[in-house]
Amino acid sequence: MVRGIRGATTVDKNDANEIREATQELLQKMLAENSLCTEDLVSAIFTVTADLNADFPASSARGIGWQLVPLLCATEIPVPGSLPHCIRVLLHANTNCSQKEIRHIFLRNAAMLRKDLLEDDSEAVD
Repeated sequence: MVRGIRGATTVDKNDANEIREATQELLQKMLAENSLCTEDLVSAIFTVTADLNADFPASSARGIGWQLVPLLCATEIPVPGSLPHCIRVLLHANTNCSQKEIRHIFLRNAAMLRKDLLEDDSEAVD
């Protein structure tokens, strides 16, 4: 069964190192919380807000061993008042988990995006 897993995080500024570190932290937590390994991954779609262009999140994924996973980056729709400096991902993975068992991960300021998907406030990492 292929499932979609949502994740998002933020950075303080448009900096390649910050984007890389935040993206890798997010992806590693998504795998850990859903008991997945790289071989389980089908594909990933990343979006970034228009204020982030210092690096591609896909490059960060390749940096943790996702060389064979199809990856795509795009710019998020610039809705007025939306969360700035945000990196989002929709990860497609092979899993036996039901939709209710999937753990969606929202870190840092992105925790405010989907509080309904978080079991408790422990996912919010400052």
